[in-house]
Amino acid sequence: MKAKDYNISSEKFQFHTIGETIHDKKLETKPMSYFKDALYRFTKNKASILAAFVIALLLLFAIIGPFFTPYKVIDSDINYGYVLPKSNLATKMGIKFWDGKKTLNVNKMTLDQYLAIEEEINKGLPEGQTYEVVCGEIKEYQKLDQTNKLKTMYEIYVDTYNKVGMDFILLNKEEYKALQEYQDKNNIQILYPVTEKSKRPTATQDKDDPQYWYATKVGKGNKTEIVYDENGKLIPIYKEYAKDENGNYIVNDDYTSKMRIKGDNGQYAYADNKQGGSYHVRVNYREYYIYYHTQVLKDKIKEPIFLFGATSLGKDLFVCLASGARFSFILSIIVATVNLVFGAIYGAIEGYYGGKVDLIMERVCDILGSIPFYIVITLLKYHLNVSHLIVLFISFFLTGWMGMAGRTRMQFYRFKNQEYVLVARTLGAKDRRIMFKHIFPNAIGTLITSCVLVIPSVIFSETSLTYLQIIDLESTALTSVGTLLAHGQNELFQNPHVLIFPSLFISLLMLSFNLFGNGLRDAFNPSLRGTEE
Repeated sequence: MKAKDYNISSEKFQFHTIGETIHDKKLETKPMSYFKDALYRFTKNKASILAAFVIALLLLFAIIGPFFTPYKVIDSDINYGYVLPKSNLATKMGIKFWDGKKTLNVNKMTLDQYLAIEEEINKGLPEGQTYEVVCGEIKEYQKLDQTNKLKTMYEIYVDTYNKVGMDFILLNKEEYKALQEYQDKNNIQILYPVTEKSKRPTATQDKDDPQYWYATKVGKGNKTEIVYDENGKLIPIYKEYAKDENGNYIVNDDYTSKMRIKGDNGQYAYADNKQGGSYHVRVNYREYYIYYHTQVLKDKIKEPIFLFGATSLGKDLFVCLASGARFSFILSIIVATVNLVFGAIYGAIEGYYGGKVDLIMERVCDILGSIPFYIVITLLKYHLNVSHLIVLFISFFLTGWMGMAGRTRMQFYRFKNQEYVLVARTLGAKDRRIMFKHIFPNAIGTLITSCVLVIPSVIFSETSLTYLQIIDLESTALTSVGTLLAHGQNELFQNPHVLIFPSLFISLLMLSFNLFGNGLRDAFNPSLRGTEE
């Protein structure tokens, strides 16, 4: 159709570039490298960014977590087994989950036992010191028993740290003197009167219980029952010193401390002399714990506070989880690195040469890949006289590199016949240069993604093996997340914190690595460029 058909005058048309020289326009944008482009597209994926942030936090927890607690994995104290998470800041803010206390439903006998511990602890507190509470809130209610009779029960809010109460320990003469000097200097009651052995509970399960400082009797079913005086008060069974002819108590010369519990006029004995010059004493265990760690061991533990609570052995769950996480990260990174190096070299040889070389090397992979991983673990564990840690590493290495080798092989088959490779070969480049200078860089994106995803796979496998106790990594200075899960599985209802924190860690780690890996895979895939807009 011509211009006149539109009623447009031909004079209005003119050549745009007549008499001008046309040049290419300069690019206004800067060139972007492959990795910079991948990073740009990765940052467009918000879920992957969040996952990377969570992984960084978990890794930071594993690296520096043990430095933020005075405890070590080796530290354990059975008296504080299963104590609940506690933080002084959370306690001041009224956060119940982190105040070291829990709600229990008990009968009258158990309630009185806790109240007796509370009463005795406070017998030793000098004037002006804070009253120590074992039972906080106490609510009485009625409950039908098995015979459909109403039974009085009590809902109490118990401090899991203070309910440890008293304990018997054995000291030599020097230790006994040092402990007396410490409590006198700091105005802290640690030594409490020992109890008369003949007056202790006769029930077998209670005979050596240090908490019984009051009179008891054997009730129904050979159970210990508390005896009260006519005023409803507990009757002490503290051991008394012998008296002289004037009726004065003959105090043991080895006892020189001025610290005595309320109501003691010099009649109570604070130690039983044993053969060999040792002393059997009864102590407020919380205060003795502080004394022992600060004065004897000279470590950083100021008081028994466990941020994540404690395990069944009284180990700090925070440091155990951080140390287990650190071990998992180190193991997985080492395994991923070794598998990447060996698998990449193996797969590069397969993919580049092909033919019989590829056929033979693939059959080797098929043979190794057909052996179940758990069979490999079991055989190595029973036939190699090495630690389980070495067995674990060898098992991951024996078959872990094959996935990396397969991906590298596939990438080499994809790129080895490209024009730039043919040009390099024509110009006389050697095989090694072609493989690792021209082909391998094009496959690096896929391999990096695979290598990153090996890390959560190794962590999950290691956790499963230690959880099932196929591999035992627990020692005085080492533990693992799987071991913590195994120990906490039976405490879900009684002490859920032992299971919650390791489960939360492994769940967040797996979910975050899954999202992170997906974002990394998409970022390194050039065919998806532009789809994130």
